[in-house]
Amino acid sequence: LNPKMVKEQEKTETVKNPVSAYSDKAFWVFFIAMMIFGFVFLQYFSTIPLYYRDAHFLSETKIGLLMAMNGLVIAILEMPLVKYLEGTKLTKTALMIYGAILTALSLLVLNLSSWSGILIIGMSLMTIGEMITFPFSNTFSMQRAKRGHQGQYMAMYSVSFSIAHIFGHKLGADLIDSYGFEFTWYMFTGLMFVGVGFLYWLKLILKKENTNESKSSHLALNKS
Repeated sequence: LNPKMVKEQEKTETVKNPVSAYSDKAFWVFFIAMMIFGFVFLQYFSTIPLYYRDAHFLSETKIGLLMAMNGLVIAILEMPLVKYLEGTKLTKTALMIYGAILTALSLLVLNLSSWSGILIIGMSLMTIGEMITFPFSNTFSMQRAKRGHQGQYMAMYSVSFSIAHIFGHKLGADLIDSYGFEFTWYMFTGLMFVGVGFLYWLKLILKKENTNESKSSHLALNKS
């Protein structure tokens, strides 16, 4: 577990008049964005290996090495990258947007060249996108959960990826079977940019929330 995330959990307090996750508009937008991200991300563990084999004729050993590269890079670089990004002025929502864009580009580049080296570029983009999106989306969920019914918030976050697991693999396989790899990668790239749109919408909602909270605090100070 990320130590910072553990600390976030330890700071959890009982909230008076807790907010239901089901009535939290911002979290529903986040939920849809994460579900879309899950649909696209999971292709790397279902249809992408088929693409490596059938379109680039890679052996199982080479496919395994490409997949192992993802795990190795994450093991070495994720924590330093997250620590660095935490020190920037970027919001968690902005970071999730950048991570989602990189994930979208990781599929788009596969259609740009038949050169096998493009597979390494695609895997690298996806890995960086994953390292950015998952830690900050997790932290966002935990911090948002402090508004009220924390179990609801964290359950919804998990369910977004569960839905992607249930339908994402089959959707990718069906698209490839009907329309081929190239069309499928364009479709998932487009879908991911829809997810980026939802994350940008989330960013606007949170900005409005912060503005309203600042106004409320200012009015309260004036009354006192």
